[in-house]
Amino acid sequence: MIDLSLSDEQKSLQELARLFGEKEMAPRIEHHDHTGEYPWDVIKKAHEVGLMNTHIPQEYGGLGLSVLDGCLIAEELSSFCSGMYTALEANGLAQAPLLVAANDAQKKQFLTPMTEAPIMAAYGVTEPGAGSDVQGIKTKAVKKGDEYVINGSKMWITNASVADWFFVLAYTDPDKGVGGMTGFIVPAKTPGVQVGKKEKNLGQKCSDTRGITFTDVVIPAKYRLGDEGYGFKIAMGAFDHTRPPVAAGAVGVAKAAYQHAVRYAQERKTFGTPIAKHQAVSFMIAEMAMNIEAARMLVWKAAYEIDQGRRNTYYASVAKAFAADMCNKVCTDAVQVFGGYGYSTEYPVEKLYRDSKIFQIYEGTSQIQRLIIAKEIFDRKK
Repeated sequence: MIDLSLSDEQKSLQELARLFGEKEMAPRIEHHDHTGEYPWDVIKKAHEVGLMNTHIPQEYGGLGLSVLDGCLIAEELSSFCSGMYTALEANGLAQAPLLVAANDAQKKQFLTPMTEAPIMAAYGVTEPGAGSDVQGIKTKAVKKGDEYVINGSKMWITNASVADWFFVLAYTDPDKGVGGMTGFIVPAKTPGVQVGKKEKNLGQKCSDTRGITFTDVVIPAKYRLGDEGYGFKIAMGAFDHTRPPVAAGAVGVAKAAYQHAVRYAQERKTFGTPIAKHQAVSFMIAEMAMNIEAARMLVWKAAYEIDQGRRNTYYASVAKAFAADMCNKVCTDAVQVFGGYGYSTEYPVEKLYRDSKIFQIYEGTSQIQRLIIAKEIFDRKK
């Protein structure tokens, strides 16, 4: 028997996130989109009500929520502002490698404090010359006694300037390819860590995106995650946990654009009748609804699989690729429904249109997701 109904607790989570979005996020959307100011006010309040760090296990002070629970929250919050949500959820991406591979001492040191105060973290893998091609990273970590010395640079790192610590992927043995990569926890205040200027992005403007340079950064060996050579597996394994919520965020943005389009189509008249009565418009909106529903089900499937303890790489990539592409199409069509008004910053679909593009890029481009899906089909004989 298949049961797609949510529990009372999950419905309460949805409602909590929805009310938080209405009260705390909605009034600040225009300000943060216009100024690019980091949404510290929203983050602190989200931490107070329990909408952050939701996947940290209870033994480390967290709520220990499932991936599906996180997806329900992601859809609701992103429907208000995905830029603010990305600032919140960047913690989840940084924490994921620790949840996958950290030992007890590392979890207590770095995860527990995040449940006690609004502490931020960042995931440092992408580099100026290595985005989708992770094997192309240049950052190196050389072991010297009981320490590692890290040199290199990262790019497009969300939460870079506000992070208390970073997950950093570096080569400990470049000759071994991906088998020579190792993951580390690097406290942001370590000497030699330099954070660059804030990038001015197309959308999600209040998300803090910067480069980071590591110059002779010395960290103790106890900050290494797992054994040497397991960094790539850890970094990629983290995506199985985080891609479903990112896909859920895309569903949230698309849902918001769809709702605006539905309301506008009922209000706007041409030739004496609401444009919703014209088949050209009504079919466009019907297709939005179809694809949003389909994307949500893919997100739930990807989340359900990993929550059941099963490998979900295939489903996570299917959900991420479909939801991201769907979100871009829905937001494009919403602008079209609004016509000239949709191109104006005075109307909400313009921002949603700008915000939608990044879903096809971060946490693995839509093209990379297709490579993963194809590999799962042919190489793993799914």
